[in-house]
Amino acid sequence: MTQWNTPVWEHSLERGFRMLRLAIDTHLITSHYALPLFIRNEGGLVVEMTDGTAEYNDSNYRLSMFYDLAKSSAIRMAKSLAHELLPYRCTAVALTPGWMRSEIMLEHFGVTEANWSDAIAKEPHFAISETTRYVGRAVASLAADPHVSRWNGQSLSSGGLANVYGFDDLDGSRPDCWRYLVEVRDAGKPADVTGYR
Repeated sequence: MTQWNTPVWEHSLERGFRMLRLAIDTHLITSHYALPLFIRNEGGLVVEMTDGTAEYNDSNYRLSMFYDLAKSSAIRMAKSLAHELLPYRCTAVALTPGWMRSEIMLEHFGVTEANWSDAIAKEPHFAISETTRYVGRAVASLAADPHVSRWNGQSLSSGGLANVYGFDDLDGSRPDCWRYLVEVRDAGKPADVTGYR
């Protein structure tokens, strides 16, 4: 179980190291075994999934030193893979969804995808949340882009890519969570998704 807002000297080392192993080792092990197959053909795409853009994570502490390191590591891995894959004309990026309506988030708020907006009464900023399909559409757009190499080594978000590629979430909107978090929630403003969804 994650210990949020707990300084490293009070955080369980066992839990912290487990988080790092799950977040870092899994990416490295997958790359070690999958990339020899992957580089056989030019034009491949590696997407390192994370939480937060490089810009956001560089400016914000992410709830726990272990979590902060884990999420920033995937961004750095994409940069490293971009360098290592360059001779094979393959592309590596880090991609983050916004505030995703995953099963665990819906369960946390006691809602389903069908009535997710009921959670806004408990957490007004949940109005910027997005379906899991939104980030899937971001991956599909990257994979279909014949010029995907322009993104090599970069940190991307589903909302940012929606503005480039023109895809929508299931409700027809384009949530731009990371811009919203900085400009609205982190700025202490009341929840208002106008211009962000």
